[in-house]
Amino acid sequence: MRENTTTAAATTERVALITGGTGGIGRVVVDRLVADGFAVAVHYAGSKDKADALVADITGRGGKAIAVGGDVADENEMRAAFDAVEAAFGGLDVVVNTAGIMILSPIAELDLDDLDRMHRTNIRGTFVVSQQAARRLRKGGALINFSTSVTRTQLPTYGAYVASKAAVESITLVLARELRGRDITVNAVAPGPTATPLFLKGKDETTVANFAKVTPLERIGRPEDIAETVAFLAGPARWVNGQVIFNNGGLA
Repeated sequence: MRENTTTAAATTERVALITGGTGGIGRVVVDRLVADGFAVAVHYAGSKDKADALVADITGRGGKAIAVGGDVADENEMRAAFDAVEAAFGGLDVVVNTAGIMILSPIAELDLDDLDRMHRTNIRGTFVVSQQAARRLRKGGALINFSTSVTRTQLPTYGAYVASKAAVESITLVLARELRGRDITVNAVAPGPTATPLFLKGKDETTVANFAKVTPLERIGRPEDIAETVAFLAGPARWVNGQVIFNNGGLA
């Protein structure tokens, strides 16, 4: 197993890799970590142009960024992506794994090919990225995976998606304990309804308004709400480890 034991203190900046970095939450996480002084690697699966444009925007503002591509479920492509980050910045301190897909259907009606496709990205992809993070993160590092608050609310049509995200939670909690002694935190963020293209797709205004009403704060989340939690876990939250953080305005 390859393990990077170089300490973050050996460099003057912290380095983050954000998978799904061009997505609704991923892009806002990228911007937030850049604002916090991170050098960032923006990962993409099929949106190279978007990743390149985001990198150009960041570097144009004086930040440090590169784009790295690859299928999160392909161990060879992810190994190459992590290699590229280390080659560009000298090491890696934070991995934020936002990459994922969501296909909704009643369990009785779900196409099993869709089940396999979703589980390949959400489960295998999380496992592959977590495995590389466990081998590469420097002392003082953090891995932040993504689950969903629907693992607690159990909404109809979310069965297969929730099954994949429950697996993400289990991978996260076990890995936190396996990295004992490494000074690396491993946590998962579980957003509630958040205004991203993934959540809003196929929902009319009434449906979105109903989601907003069920939270005590009476609104749906914004990507910035989620990025705030990620920034906390990526930075000062050194005593938060092996947890699933339900970021949902009090929904569950």
